[in-house]
Amino acid sequence: MKKIQMVDLQGQYSKIKDVVDSSIAEVMESAAFINGPKVHQFQKNLEDYLGVKHVIPCANGTDALQIAMMGLGLKPGDEVITADFTFAATVEVIALLQLTPVLVDVDPVTFNIDVEAIKKAITPKTKAIVPVHLFGLPAEMDAIMALAKEHDLYVIEDNAQAIGASYTHNDGSKTKAGVIGHVASTSFFPSKNLGCYGDGGAIFTNDDDLAHKIRGIVNHGMYERYHHDVVGVNSRLDSMQAAVLDAKLPNLDTYNTARRRAARQYNEAFKDHPNITTPTGLENGDSSDDHVFHQYTLNLEGVDRDALVSHLQEKNIPCGVYYPIPLHRQKAYKDERYNEADFKVTNELVTSVISLPMHTELDDEQINYITDTVLNFINGNN
Repeated sequence: MKKIQMVDLQGQYSKIKDVVDSSIAEVMESAAFINGPKVHQFQKNLEDYLGVKHVIPCANGTDALQIAMMGLGLKPGDEVITADFTFAATVEVIALLQLTPVLVDVDPVTFNIDVEAIKKAITPKTKAIVPVHLFGLPAEMDAIMALAKEHDLYVIEDNAQAIGASYTHNDGSKTKAGVIGHVASTSFFPSKNLGCYGDGGAIFTNDDDLAHKIRGIVNHGMYERYHHDVVGVNSRLDSMQAAVLDAKLPNLDTYNTARRRAARQYNEAFKDHPNITTPTGLENGDSSDDHVFHQYTLNLEGVDRDALVSHLQEKNIPCGVYYPIPLHRQKAYKDERYNEADFKVTNELVTSVISLPMHTELDDEQINYITDTVLNFINGNN
């Protein structure tokens, strides 16, 4: 059996090596390392893939989220509602811009931001909602957009974990995640479903004026060299990373299909186990593209999660706990406004979730070994 990895980037690279290497060689030969043709080519191809008017590449996913908020003109003290159960970057940029983070609980089934919790958190100071499409499953965007329209709020999609996922609207139509809100951000960190070989990110929007402003912000506030029209930052996707991403983009749907196949095998192995709740998102069978399984995350009940982590590590099976500490308890983001009773689901999830290996190169032998090891531990300790 091949060594099991949490993410197998070497195996993925070996299948596209010729395309990636030739794309990188083109950049080297052109010496157009910043804002070169490869960046513009990737931007256009990603716009076509997503069905969005504007993709603005940038240096990383955290910058993308920050720049999206800068583009909207949010002011210090404005309240921004987001999920408590997510990576810190989401709330980090809110705080960096001197906005006021308002953390709310998540849904126990999807792990995404709870719409009812958003409703309760809205005040006259609320200016934006940041739904995080956690682990690859889009949040309830129809309800969130309706709420935003009712209260005149911006919606900024954090799409760092759900590139390529579709959202099924209430009328049955589908839209790619990241092009539903007013603006969205994504990350191309190497382990993402569409990852480069370094850092990278992008902002998506269908708003022409917002896209124009953001294009200036990412480049020191310049639209014309040495003319600084807005306050900006230095956040550009370099040509080398764009070349890698453009080589991978035609494979993205295939990659996501492979992840769903692995998730389906995991689900089948754990089906109906009284101590295991498997992820939602595969209910529509093989035609489903609503979940792209950036992570495959189990919710355990009556199981010593940390002991299971140790057991898997002893068996040479990597795993992850995303996330062990809720944001409202993090030293940097504690606030006396928060009441522990308002974070019932998050406080339970941080003690009960575990993510198993998930990537495009998982094979049947590896999945069987992983699932057998998990089940043997749980069944032997209950």
